[in-house]
Formats: sequence, C-alpha cells, structure tokens
Amino acid sequence: MTQTDGYLLDNRQTEAGKRFDAFATLFDPTTFRHIERFGIGSGWRCWEVGAGGTSVVSWLAKKVGPTGRVVATDIDTSWAASAARPPVEIQVHDVAAEEPPGEGFDLVHARLVLVHVPDRERALRSMIKALRPGGRLLLEDADPALQPLLCPDEHGPDQQLANRLRHGFRKLLSERGADLSYGRKLPRLLREAGLREVEADAYFPVTSTACADLEAATIRQIRDQLVTAGLATNEDVDRHLVNVASGSMDLATAPMISAWGRK
Repeated sequence: MTQTDGYLLDNRQTEAGKRFDAFATLFDPTTFRHIERFGIGSGWRCWEVGAGGTSVVSWLAKKVGPTGRVVATDIDTSWAASAARPPVEIQVHDVAAEEPPGEGFDLVHARLVLVHVPDRERALRSMIKALRPGGRLLLEDADPALQPLLCPDEHGPDQQLANRLRHGFRKLLSERGADLSYGRKLPRLLREAGLREVEADAYFPVTSTACADLEAATIRQIRDQLVTAGLATNEDVDRHLVNVASGSMDLATAPMISAWGRK
C-alpha cells in the first residue's frame, strides 16, 4: 500500500490478518494462474507491491528458487515479516512516493493496491520503470462500481441491511480517495503506458465461507467509522455480524479485474 493518513483499512489492526487470509483463499488461485502463464521459473526477479500477508510472497519464493529474488514491499510490513528469508527481501516502501526498490524485474505484481493509492499514475510509472525489457506487469484491483452489492439477491431485510452497510463502506472508501471504478480502467492504462500484449479478465465470487470471513473482518475493522459517520448504528452492525455468522446469506465480493502486459 501507499502511505496515507486516509487509508480506511489499517494493516495494524488485528482484523487485517483475517482479511489477508480471506483474500488468499479467494484470489490466490487466480493470481497464481496468471503468473504461471507468464512462465515463471527458477532465477526470476519479482517485485510484490503492497505485499500485505505472506501467501503470494511465499509462493513466488518457491517458484524462483534460491537463484531468484523476491522483493516484497509495503508501508507496513509486519504481516509479511515472517517470510523474510532468502530469496525474499522485505522492505518498507511507498510505491507512490519513492523510487522502485531496484530495476530489471521479470515480474511486478500488485493486488488490491492501486485502488487505494492517491497518486496512482506515479505508482504505475514506478512499477513499469522497475521492469526489464520484456518483463511482465500484473495488476489486480477490485471494481466495486461494477457490482456494488454485498447481497446481489436482495430478497429480505437481512440482505437489505447487508447492502446498506456495503453502501456505507463504499462511501467511506470514496471519501478517502479510493477509485471504485478503477479495475475496469486497468487494460487501457497499461496500453497507454506503452505495455504490449495487454489482456485482462475478471473473477467474481458470489458466495463462499471466505466471502463471509472477509465481510466479518471488514465490518469489525470499520465499525467505528460507520457509526461515527452516521452510516449505521451499533445495533445494525451487531445484527449484521450475527447474520453473516449464520451462513444464511449469499455474500459476494466486488469483481476482481486482473490486467497484464509486457514491457
């Protein structure tokens, strides 16, 4: 992530670990599928931007082996610190404010990072600068505006409450500078930045245990902000958390759009 006082989902909170675990369950298979297609192998040099947890970093380390290099950066590296052993290097870094942590990378990957970064254009330039000629950039970001509902099947009061709280969450994100339509822009932005062979796809979980885990952790993390902003009451939040735990609702995520290209 980038350093910003307005970032809503603080990685220092205990719920952040649960969110990272849910993201790994939901999205790692898609991420790994794309990187496998690039032909990743022994000796590759990779930069994982906004690493957050360890799942992607550890997977990359196994793929590149002892002759490779994986640089994992974030403004808060506490969750990724346990992966700090060769070939992994952990660095505190602000992708939108600092020079890249090296050049000549075969792969640069960022997931759920740029949507929250105020200076997205600078961050994108930095990532492209870090690639070797022919290197691959893989960006993955949500697009909540494409599908704004937590419960697409809004058939009762519990689902209506869930969607009202999701609307509140989106409002808080927007007020802090998140671009809720960013995911759909990725292919165009990669082409405009001069990358070749640009492609993209999307993954949209509709219901799963991981979706419920992600929702519970997120709501607990932003509870105070929702209540302070008048977007929900404590009673609303308590009721919603009970509903989520019951497993009776189909909870979706925003579509995750993956876009990639070659320098």
